[in-house]
Amino acid sequence: MRATANLHQFLATSERHLWIRRLSPYPQDIIESLMKEHGSQKCIQVTAVHIPSSVEQSIEAVTLHISSREYYLDIIANELGFEDASNVLISRNLGKASSETRLFFTAPKSYLPDLSSKFPNGKETLYLKGSLNVRASYFAGQDITGDAILASIGYTRKSRDLFYEDVTIRLYYRMLLGKTPGGIYKLSREAMLASELPSRFTSRANWRGSLPRDILCMFCRQHRLSEPLFSFHPIKTTSGLSGSCLKVAESGENVIECVNGFSVTSPKHSDSELFKCEIKLLSRCGDLILLCSPKDCYKKQNDAIQNASLKVLSWLNMCFKSMILPFEQLYETVDNFNIQIYSKNIIRDLLAGQSTHNGQLNGIHCNKFVESIYMNSSYDMLGNIVDSLKIEGPYSGVCPSSGSLPCIRYSVSLAVEGENLKEVIEVCDEFEFEVGVGAVVSYVEEVVMQMSVGQYAYFSTNLLSTELIFAASAGDSVKMLSSLISKKCCMEYEISLIRVAEPPEERMEQALFSPPLSKQRVEFAVQQILESHASTLIDFGCGSGSLLEALLNYPTSLKKMAGVDISQKGLSRAAKVLNSKLVTNSDAGGHLTSIKSVILYEGSITNFGSQLHGFDIGTCLEVIEHMDEDQACLFGDVALSFFRPRILIVSTPNFEYNVVLQKSSPPTQEQEESDEKTLLQSCKFRNHDHKFEWTREQFTQWASDLAARHNYNVEFGGVGGSADVEPGYASQIAVFKRDWKLEDDVLKHADEHHYSIIWEWNSKKE
Repeated sequence: MRATANLHQFLATSERHLWIRRLSPYPQDIIESLMKEHGSQKCIQVTAVHIPSSVEQSIEAVTLHISSREYYLDIIANELGFEDASNVLISRNLGKASSETRLFFTAPKSYLPDLSSKFPNGKETLYLKGSLNVRASYFAGQDITGDAILASIGYTRKSRDLFYEDVTIRLYYRMLLGKTPGGIYKLSREAMLASELPSRFTSRANWRGSLPRDILCMFCRQHRLSEPLFSFHPIKTTSGLSGSCLKVAESGENVIECVNGFSVTSPKHSDSELFKCEIKLLSRCGDLILLCSPKDCYKKQNDAIQNASLKVLSWLNMCFKSMILPFEQLYETVDNFNIQIYSKNIIRDLLAGQSTHNGQLNGIHCNKFVESIYMNSSYDMLGNIVDSLKIEGPYSGVCPSSGSLPCIRYSVSLAVEGENLKEVIEVCDEFEFEVGVGAVVSYVEEVVMQMSVGQYAYFSTNLLSTELIFAASAGDSVKMLSSLISKKCCMEYEISLIRVAEPPEERMEQALFSPPLSKQRVEFAVQQILESHASTLIDFGCGSGSLLEALLNYPTSLKKMAGVDISQKGLSRAAKVLNSKLVTNSDAGGHLTSIKSVILYEGSITNFGSQLHGFDIGTCLEVIEHMDEDQACLFGDVALSFFRPRILIVSTPNFEYNVVLQKSSPPTQEQEESDEKTLLQSCKFRNHDHKFEWTREQFTQWASDLAARHNYNVEFGGVGGSADVEPGYASQIAVFKRDWKLEDDVLKHADEHHYSIIWEWNSKKE
């Protein structure tokens, strides 16, 4: 204050209030810049949001008229009811690091023992006077008293020009929504029908919106915590599988493990590496708040980090949505998420901030009513939420199923019941989502699952929730929404199903089974290889070589593998994939696999060729359903009468399981007794390319008759589901075995067919 005495021609001071400011608010070059930008306008208009300290009052949009002759902080001070900027404090920036959005609020009254003291030591105690503004305090992360203005205006470090942007009511609500994990994800989808967090992370390709790790980092920044710490723990496992691994037993040189709910046998000595990810949340001071140590392990570090992040986010989001439950009850749920809490107070404060922001708003109309609904509704719950559902348009037969990607066009409106008063709050021309992973609000998915392409659905719900806040817009629309909410109103939906991208079978399996059925079938084959000590394998209908490639990842007794398929395109892809993997293995010294020879043939598996004769194991996994039924039966006869592998593994979809996959209603006992085929006729095949799909009875009859004709024994099994629980396995498997010695007389009596060799690889090692 004393130093300003020599600058009295430039500065104004106040010893009473302890402030210093320029006599002239703006330098001349800034005034000229503003005048050049706005021509002859005497002032600029900036939209801001006024947040009253009393929760009985609504937040509202205000317009700041910034003149070149006045200091912008004085204008804000006037809005807050003060004479000049000496009564205004400015918060740190809110939201993203690049944002200039800040809170401007009343400066607390300070009572210092001696205003003329030189403050040589220590800090003076600051006493706050006035009512606490709980809404502004929650945004700022500090106690704020009195009214506040949320605005984006001021001088940045990189420019001498006055920076400003409009801050709308909609932005206020989006900032509120972005304080929760589920809200951050929802905002990243930019659609009000998007759900909060999906139930699980399957893969980066299938995930929509911001990734779990990014959401967790953003959550920590929003709540002024340190960046989360991620640490990896490599796990040596004998099987090299992802998921939870549990050692069950040892048998000779092999070990049996239970991985994600099924057993697999593999050699004891294998150096496959899996990953677990541990996450720590720390305060700004570095104090440990939360530790998440998931038990699941994964082959990829990214899968481990994303799934661990999702666990933390899911628990935090559950806490934010469960404000009516005491914290101690929420604390009891941490074990379900593999979480340990080290600082209950900080966690409680995080949740209390969200709670106090809305806790006093129940029963108050307009904006405050929306805020209370946002916190207390559970819009994802199932039940009688959908009213007056109408589905119109001809049935096209193209319907969504689990794992598919339907694309919808929709509009959502807020309407007063019994009156011709409606406000459209969001329209979206194309919104695509994956079925079965919680990507959209549940009641919308339930409606879409009942539609076919080209149909329209109309329904309403009395459930007002986060979607309304997400879609709230500024200006006259806010006033309209406020008047609507003050009356008895509902949400009206109009949805049209534009198209459905049928998923690859792998996508459906990944969405419904962990691990996917394709991987479980590979493990089934690996177990047969290990038990039989097979050295040669032929894959009938190898396609793009997915099974052969997968087998290269496991230590087995196999020395030679072959694949045969009728598709040149599929074989070309198989050759490319296998060649790349085998060359990489050779460059590494050839220690990753025992395979010495791999060969791919082009031709039909219903024709005999001596090149395919006499393998130890033959596999035909999910192939026969792509053939005509008579051709599939012919393959069985050719395989066991001419190819004659010691073991033949055939898998095919269980048609009865489609009831589960396609979420059809299970039959009652009377329906089963009166019309056994009615339910199955309502289901469709899992893939458009399937020519048929057999029930368990049909498959058992075919395999038993085939084995009897050719003197093979047959055993039945499957993957996905259980044999003891209806409707059995999702993928049913028959294992044919011969216990008699192979003779060469078959080569004399069969019509020879020569298979073209598409690609061949031989190990250079002796």
